[in-house]
Amino acid sequence: MKRNLIVVFFLLTVQLTVAQFAPPAGQPGSTAVRKDSSAFVAWATGSIIIRGYQDISNPSSGYATVGDSSSAIGKADGVNVVSLGDGGAAILTFKLPITNGPGNDFAVFENGFSDTFLELAFVEVSSDGVHYFRFPAVSNTQDTLQMGNDASIDARHLNNLAGKYRSTYGTPFDLQELAGTSGLDINHIVHVKIIDAVGSINPLYATTDKNGKKINDPWPTAFASSGFDLDAVGVIHQETAATVNELFAVDLFDVFPNPITSTSIVQFTLDEPQVVTIDMVDLTGRQVAMLEEKMQAQKANTLSLSQLNLKNGIYFLRVMTANASVTKKIMVTNE
Repeated sequence: MKRNLIVVFFLLTVQLTVAQFAPPAGQPGSTAVRKDSSAFVAWATGSIIIRGYQDISNPSSGYATVGDSSSAIGKADGVNVVSLGDGGAAILTFKLPITNGPGNDFAVFENGFSDTFLELAFVEVSSDGVHYFRFPAVSNTQDTLQMGNDASIDARHLNNLAGKYRSTYGTPFDLQELAGTSGLDINHIVHVKIIDAVGSINPLYATTDKNGKKINDPWPTAFASSGFDLDAVGVIHQETAATVNELFAVDLFDVFPNPITSTSIVQFTLDEPQVVTIDMVDLTGRQVAMLEEKMQAQKANTLSLSQLNLKNGIYFLRVMTANASVTKKIMVTNE
């Protein structure tokens, strides 16, 4: 009897140690935020999608195809989503920067159809559009037996992983957790990046949490809707218009002609003289070119792209000042 009691105590101790995080939506102690919560003051207004394969172990499977960049903006509805595929990513932008406030500051929505079939993603933030910093994700789900499409995951084993909650319930993130991170201003977040956590426990493809443990979720999901299905990103705390030194008089800048050639220019409006940085980033996130100039306050500032000497391909063009960043996807077609 004494031995049995010791075994029971050991099992209970292990369970309490592992299942240490918030439970599924609707249960006491859950941190899930309903899509129609009054806590939300804004939603993502722009997105760039970098697709992953339907099955990363079989590139011939092709890329995930469900949804497009417009599917990730606006309010969560649990229906209109964009599938990232294995290891795919989405970069979200906002009308006003997200800021650190009391408690959680934003939430990420996935379209999981139950509390236990969960597809997960890492979340990173940037205050300059160049450098990204990841929330310390934890997965205490077992990583010795691969989960398939009949997976059953306990939300209490997960922390700082988007997709922890079912459809129409957002997984919240608190910027305070990243306080003190060099190169990050938690009071001025201009980009949120969502990166699919490949659920494979095969070391060739596995992604790991902050402790180096493999993240195990339904895999492979070799469908058009493979990987993390991003529904929306809701903002809980944001800078007010009065505190934002706007870079542009309008939300977007102009690049023409586009596709880019050696004669293309960037045109934008500045409210005051300041240093402007323009850089080009390829689809892997690698910076391939940059130029920086002091510009005057006027309605038609222009910068030539001829000096960047870019190879043909698809890039993200970013225009930045000390207080703002705007990104546009472009194509280079040098003749």
